[in-house]
Amino acid sequence: MEANGRQFVFIITHSYDDPDKVAGAMQLATNMKAFDMGVDFFLMDKGVLLAKKGFAGTLTWQKKDEFSPVADLMKTLSDFGCNFYICASCVNHYGLDKAGRIENSEIKPGSFLAEMLQERQALTF
Repeated sequence: MEANGRQFVFIITHSYDDPDKVAGAMQLATNMKAFDMGVDFFLMDKGVLLAKKGFAGTLTWQKKDEFSPVADLMKTLSDFGCNFYICASCVNHYGLDKAGRIENSEIKPGSFLAEMLQERQALTF
């Protein structure tokens, strides 16, 4: 548990289809970590693609000067110790069963998210 006891899970359901939404969520999460809040991610639907090694670097069509690039934000969040949980139901559909994954990522069932929601506030993007 983090110093101030506040725990959050960011549920990310987008990637290439809305990189600005993803970047905005990750920028907020980075700011929250600066205030010692507990932050982890649960990636679902198209969001699971963010867990593919190298994928975040392909998101180059963000609006100019809005947020830091998604790949940079993910690296910072990983360095801060944030975990990226991947929805097990989405793994085969999006090809994560055959791809390398980013550090701090782990495949988890939807029931794991339900457990997290008992103890954390959720923010969905």
